[in-house]
Amino acid sequence: MSQALTPPQLTPREIVAELDKFIVGQHDAKRAVAIALRNRWRRMQVPEQLREEILPKNIAMIGPTGVGKTEIARRMAKLTHAPFVKVEASKFTEVGYVGRDVESIVRDLTEMGVGMVKKEYMERVQDKARLNAEDRLLEVLVPSVNPPAAPYKPGGEGAESPTREKFRARIRAGELNDRTVELEVAERGGSAVIEFMPMPGMENMDLNMRDLLSNLLPKRRKKRRMSIAEAREILQQEESDKLIDMDEVAREAVRHVEQNGIVFIDEIDKIAGRNGHHGPDVSREGVQRDLLPIVEGSTVNTKYGPVRTDHVLFIAAGAFHVSKPSDLIPELQGRFPIRVELKPLTKEDFVRILNEPENALIKQYRELVRTEEVDLSFTPAAIEEIASIATEVNQRDENIGARRLHTILEKILEEVSFEAPSLRGQKIEITPEYIQRRLGEVLKNRDLTRYIL
Repeated sequence: MSQALTPPQLTPREIVAELDKFIVGQHDAKRAVAIALRNRWRRMQVPEQLREEILPKNIAMIGPTGVGKTEIARRMAKLTHAPFVKVEASKFTEVGYVGRDVESIVRDLTEMGVGMVKKEYMERVQDKARLNAEDRLLEVLVPSVNPPAAPYKPGGEGAESPTREKFRARIRAGELNDRTVELEVAERGGSAVIEFMPMPGMENMDLNMRDLLSNLLPKRRKKRRMSIAEAREILQQEESDKLIDMDEVAREAVRHVEQNGIVFIDEIDKIAGRNGHHGPDVSREGVQRDLLPIVEGSTVNTKYGPVRTDHVLFIAAGAFHVSKPSDLIPELQGRFPIRVELKPLTKEDFVRILNEPENALIKQYRELVRTEEVDLSFTPAAIEEIASIATEVNQRDENIGARRLHTILEKILEEVSFEAPSLRGQKIEITPEYIQRRLGEVLKNRDLTRYIL
């Protein structure tokens, strides 16, 4: 496997430290995913005959909304350069019902893997693609009477006239970026494919048919007028595609998905059946039974070839307010041996969320209004006040975790955001008094609080 696609050899402690930069608290969940990721690296070190027998220990995260379940999974996928998809269990239906079938999860994961591998391969050939794109562009700007047999190579190799050399230098310097040229390029959307309406539940077959026809039929090309800057980008993309072996990309991507793929199944509690439940949710248990072979390890056919899910890591998450994990079918429960409970966020957690992470909300708002040359600051007391309001509203109404902070901050900063262009050069300090002026009426009226915050 390529070096860029090999997961970094981070220790569990290093993984937790990286997650701490973006997620406050939830130490148990961070430890669980850190161990799961490290076990992947450990599995690759054991003798080959045993390697296939070591299956990933899938994780079930249980906790209210807005406490960091999705963010933990998303950040761990970034850390490991792994193909990652997030799906909602409630979007799927049992085979035979209208809706998405669970195998589309693996197809989506494979598409993600192909995109990652293709991007890495394109970075490898970008220098050659850039030269080839320049050659094509020069043929439009300075047509050669006798084009060189070999493409231009820097360092004096390859015959090229002084005029073309001069134009090449000007293109590279960006001096000709605004000049317009006419080029024949492939149309977006590819080939002339006949449109047809797929049958309900067969949308993936529709996509595969389109892909098959697009490979069989020639790509449509048309002449377009564009700037040289745009032409360079389009031609470089076309030349990169020519230099990449897509069969090799597909093989590498399938290996990458099988060994390193991560699937995050959100809202798993929404498909937990309850005894004696009938009616519109009759397919819930069917979805669980369809999920079971995917999670357990099976082979799914994709347009890039068969993909085995034996070593894909599955993370399921749910609030389990109404149902409980034991309401899932026993076989599916058994495929998620690691259970971690995420704790509801406290006022102290909210203060830390506003201040500490690298992408902290306060930093985001400060940088957004700084683009209008407005200096925005929050006093420590103001941050405490925002955390108190978030805690109170979460306790009094629905607990939506850290997402409550977004709603409160938007309301507090609504006027600043609207008037920012006319406040250029000013300093604005957010204090508890300012917050009370903006939210006082809303907080007094419980009905208003419920609707607005």
